[in-house]
Amino acid sequence: MTDTGKQYEHLPVLLEEVLEMWFSRSDGFYVDGTFGRGGHSRALLAKLDPEGCLTGIDRDPLAIAEGEKLASEDGRFRIKASRFDCLPEVVAEQGRPIDGLLLDLGVSSPQLDDAGRGFSFLRDGPLDMRMDPTSGESAADWLARADEKDIADVLYRYGEERKSRWIAKRICETRKEQPITRTLQLADLIESVLGRNETGKHPATRSFQALRIHINGELDALTEVLEQSLETLAIGGRLAIISFHSLEDRIVKLFIRDHSGRAPKGRGGLPLGDELPQQLEPIGKAIRASKSELKVNVRSRSAVLRVAEKVA
Repeated sequence: MTDTGKQYEHLPVLLEEVLEMWFSRSDGFYVDGTFGRGGHSRALLAKLDPEGCLTGIDRDPLAIAEGEKLASEDGRFRIKASRFDCLPEVVAEQGRPIDGLLLDLGVSSPQLDDAGRGFSFLRDGPLDMRMDPTSGESAADWLARADEKDIADVLYRYGEERKSRWIAKRICETRKEQPITRTLQLADLIESVLGRNETGKHPATRSFQALRIHINGELDALTEVLEQSLETLAIGGRLAIISFHSLEDRIVKLFIRDHSGRAPKGRGGLPLGDELPQQLEPIGKAIRASKSELKVNVRSRSAVLRVAEKVA
C-alpha cells in the first residue's frame, strides 16, 4: 500500500529555462498538464497577475490532493483529475484558449521514490506502475495474462530493449511456477537474463520504462495532446515539453518540425509526404540541464526541453 504519510522531495526539472522560454504574458491562461507536486505551477503562479490563471492536470490521487491544497490557497489555480489529453474540455471550462501548455513527461520523483507505487526497480514493492492506482490494469496483472510475443513487443517498442524476447521468455517460464507481483522480483529476473554489462545503468531500466509507458498509455496520450494543442493554444501561445527518453523526444521533435514548415524535402524541393501548413515556430533549440542543476538533481540528466509558439 502506498504510504500517504511520507513526504518525498521533488525538484522541478529545468525550472528557470521553462519560465524563461514558456512564460509569455502575466495575465494569460496556462495549463500544467503534469502537475505532480506543483513545482512548476507554483513558480508560474508567482509570475502571474491577478487576472492570470492556471489549471493543473494529473491522474495521481496524491497529486490531486496537493493540487486541491494549492487551489484553496490561490484562487487563480484549479486542479483537474484526468489524463493530460483533455485540452478541449479544459478550454471549454475556462472559456478561453491556452497561452501556455507545459508537459513534464514520465514519472515524478515522489512516484519513483515511493516503493508502494511499483515504479522503481531499486525498491521492493507491489508491481503496479499505474499513474492512477485506482483504475486500469497493473503491470503485475498484465504480465500475468499477456502472451510472450506481446510482452517482447512492448519491451522492444517502448524500452528499445534488444533482448526483449529473452526477457519475455523468462517471464513466461517463471510465471508458470509463481506469479510475478513484486518490483525486485521482476528486476532480479531481468538481471538474471541480461547480467550487469552497462556501467552505472541497472539492467532493468529499459524494461521498467517500457512497462510503465504501456500500462499508462503514455505515448498515445502524448500524440493526442500534441494534436489537441494545435486547436487549443491561442495565437502566440507556447507549448513546452520536457522529455526524458528518446521515444518521447522523437515524437515531440517531429511534431514541431512537421507543423513548422521544416519537414524534409525530396528532389527539386518537393515534399516527401503531405505538406502541413505552418502552425508552430520553434523557440530556440532543445535545452538540457546545466551543470549546476545536474549537481543538485541527478534525475535531470536525461531531460530535454523543447518549446514552440503557435503562429497560425
